[in-house]
Amino acid sequence: MFDIPLRPLKDNLFDPCCRFIPAFISPLHITSLAFLFGLLSCYFISITHANSTLSLLFWALNRSFDCLDGALARHRGTASDLGGFLDLLGDFTIYSLLPIAIAQGSATETTSSVWRSVAVLEATFHVNNFILLYVAAIAEKPSNSEEKGASKGKQKELTSVMMRPALIEGMESGLIFTAMLVYPSAIQTLSWAMASLVAVGIFQRTWWVVNALG
Repeated sequence: MFDIPLRPLKDNLFDPCCRFIPAFISPLHITSLAFLFGLLSCYFISITHANSTLSLLFWALNRSFDCLDGALARHRGTASDLGGFLDLLGDFTIYSLLPIAIAQGSATETTSSVWRSVAVLEATFHVNNFILLYVAAIAEKPSNSEEKGASKGKQKELTSVMMRPALIEGMESGLIFTAMLVYPSAIQTLSWAMASLVAVGIFQRTWWVVNALG
């Protein structure tokens, strides 16, 4: 919901950093590091919730490097569809693993109701991702090229594919995942809350698809 309004703040924060990155470090290197940091965050929180602080550190690095890779690619004029694909692949993978890792971190205390909440959250991710990719496919059709071009003229695209705005986007997801790491014992409540918000986004984007195709 706030990804586009906050884009100037993100650019002002990360674009100046690109001047200090050595030429031998490519955006793909940054993407790979972001993915590694995300995996480490999941790994440490999955062992025990006592590792919450360490997991938070790697999560913060994951989010920072995830912003930096795109900024570096645009700064050098090397932005590509492959880079965008790998970036999104890493994001979707970490987003899927993190709630599972947090639930696993309290395996001796985790009840079926906790796993049920995580399962429902993962299901909403699955449906939402399908709709996101279908919306992107619709946007790429020739009949929509003029509208897409006009949209790009008004604002920068945040990703390499078009994503319709919704109630919960990248920033909101990041905040909720951060809350899960800060309060891992609240994973059940936060999973249900996030699943509900994602479900609203699914409805919003489905409504757009129905109108676009109708």
